[in-house]
Amino acid sequence: MLGSTHGTLTTHNRVAAYSASDEQPRPDGDVDVSGQPLQATEVDLDRFFRPESVAVIGASDAEGRPNTGITRQLIAWAERVGARLHPVHPKRKTVFGLPCHRSVADLPEPVDLAVLLVADPLPVIEELAAAKVKFAVAFASGFAETGEAGAAAQARLAETVRDSGLRLLGPNTNLNAFEAFREDLEGPAIALITQSGHQGRPVFTLQELGIRLSHWAPTGNEADLETADFIEYFARQPEVGSIALYAEGFRDGRSFLLAADAAARRKVPVVAVKVGRTEAGARSVASHTGKLTGADDVMDAAMRQYGVIRVDGLDELQDTSALLARAKPPQAAGVVVYSISGGTGAHFSDLATAAGLELPPLSADKQAELHQWIPDYLDVSNPVDCGGHPVGDERGRKIIDAILADPAVGCLIVPITGPFPPMSDRLAADLAAAAETTDKLICVVWGSPVGTEDAYRRTLLGSSRLATFRTFGNCITAVRAWRDHHRFTSPYFSPFDEAPRTPSPSARKARALLKPGQQLSEHAAKQLLRAYGIRVPREQLVTSAAASVRAAAQVGYPVVMKASAPQLAHKSELGLVKVGLTSASQVREAYRELTDIARFENVELDGVLVCQMVERGVEMVVGVSRDELFGPTVTVGLGGVLVEVLDDAAVGIPPFGETQARRMLDSLRGRALLDGVRGAPPADTEALVEVVLRVQRMALELGDSLAELDINPLVVLPRGQGAVALDALAVCS
Repeated sequence: MLGSTHGTLTTHNRVAAYSASDEQPRPDGDVDVSGQPLQATEVDLDRFFRPESVAVIGASDAEGRPNTGITRQLIAWAERVGARLHPVHPKRKTVFGLPCHRSVADLPEPVDLAVLLVADPLPVIEELAAAKVKFAVAFASGFAETGEAGAAAQARLAETVRDSGLRLLGPNTNLNAFEAFREDLEGPAIALITQSGHQGRPVFTLQELGIRLSHWAPTGNEADLETADFIEYFARQPEVGSIALYAEGFRDGRSFLLAADAAARRKVPVVAVKVGRTEAGARSVASHTGKLTGADDVMDAAMRQYGVIRVDGLDELQDTSALLARAKPPQAAGVVVYSISGGTGAHFSDLATAAGLELPPLSADKQAELHQWIPDYLDVSNPVDCGGHPVGDERGRKIIDAILADPAVGCLIVPITGPFPPMSDRLAADLAAAAETTDKLICVVWGSPVGTEDAYRRTLLGSSRLATFRTFGNCITAVRAWRDHHRFTSPYFSPFDEAPRTPSPSARKARALLKPGQQLSEHAAKQLLRAYGIRVPREQLVTSAAASVRAAAQVGYPVVMKASAPQLAHKSELGLVKVGLTSASQVREAYRELTDIARFENVELDGVLVCQMVERGVEMVVGVSRDELFGPTVTVGLGGVLVEVLDDAAVGIPPFGETQARRMLDSLRGRALLDGVRGAPPADTEALVEVVLRVQRMALELGDSLAELDINPLVVLPRGQGAVALDALAVCS
């Protein structure tokens, strides 16, 4: 019987399964053991969004010129924010009545922000850097989005900016940051980040529905300033209630994770549309911004790991961002659906329950209270069906107040599939009035396709405390995101705080085993696992039949015998594995068969493994692969010979702690197998968590040297008995 391998796990949130004595003292620093940063870069963008002085390079007031309309827009924006604007053009003395300067060198004062309306921004960037300008926006296209030549031009631009101290937005961006934002709206605001300016229009127009927007950052090709810089900055702004993001790609995976972490620490929700899910979408992204998209399952995992709420459509982006910006934290988990129609309530409740929302039955006392105003033959357990008539008089408000008074209720949702004045007007007014008296979330779905009714336009949208939707689906998506966000951030502990900063002793042992550019044999790969304290079966590598018999006696019958060689995968398919051998004669015969097959298949063996046969458990797979955006990733899932067929795996991006490792297990469709099914005992999930953490430590420490690791199967034995890596494959970079 194998002993437990998880005795060192005692800390709730830890990045690797090592005790303090296993790791050398940490020096002061802000990088982890792989050399990656552990803190988001803070960029002070105050003078970008609220400059005191602005220069417009290439300003024009000539009729019919594209720059003329842009110059006019910038002049109006500068007036709104109280900035002094200086047009720059080599051939004009004035632009729209303002003195025009021939060059950057002629500017009368230091400038916070320069907007470049020129085809080639590179020479101007050098002038701006010499003039100590803080920020610049490059409007021009024709860079990485156009192919190799454009990418090279963008690289030169980025290098010039990097050496200058100037911070650049773009190129291939637009001027959405300088739109006219409504100043008459109150409450928490949405800050918007888009890589394609047009895709932000639906969120921007939320202002017409009474939702406040505070900023819009159109990042374009991100030669310098990137999405992560704006996420981190917006998360620090007190007026920002949520961040809405439309992303085509990210320049740097770690920067994005650190920015998302900074938002999670401050409990600021980030809602994102990330395109490139499909091959066609990925091609479109490459042609538009020249970005790496990353594997979509890894992108999904990265967003979930740091609490970024991923939605599919722009309508979901606007509705979810609006709700999260304005809603208070949940006071209870329960959701109650209240409608005038049993059919409406049943329909909505089906959809909400399928989406994972909790619709608990109201207590018997609460139902009796509701039946004071609702006929006894109607169901008020949840959903609550009032039959319609009570909403037209004083009973309507009493019903709403009674539901909200229930301490088990955190959210009230009222789907109204169509207007039925005057009662729908009275219902809308009662909901708006009730919202002023509670911090509980009240959502209304106004299903009328017209959307011009006073009850909707004036009453519902006129309330800053109601969340109003047009579709069932968007309401459910937003409420689920609201619940999930607060569940995630309430106990949030940043994995970057405990990320390893110095190599463990295991790293030195492991590096000595690596062979650059080669796939290790199973025996060598298992030595790599041993270096990180991952249990493998008792085994010996032998090179003769006689030695195999001696090894079997020492390992203990029954045994498994396997061919061992570098570059050898899928041994079972070639007949290079023999299991359940119980005698010396079987071992000798197996040795001869394995070596004969290897010669026939032209496999040059380094020996034959004689291995302990481990009793049955739950077969899992744990591995490491490299993502082009995020670097090393750790995968755990159901394993064995059907791993590709089952396709049930979860991904984590290092660094992460025990909490995330457990979330990965809980997300598996086959999670119940670990709890024991059909009479099987519960598996040792503690040991499995430990293996996941040790593998991610390996991924961090070996970095680019380890291209791939596959432990399959990792047999998880019954609770308290550990986990054993029966086979392993490792590919060195």
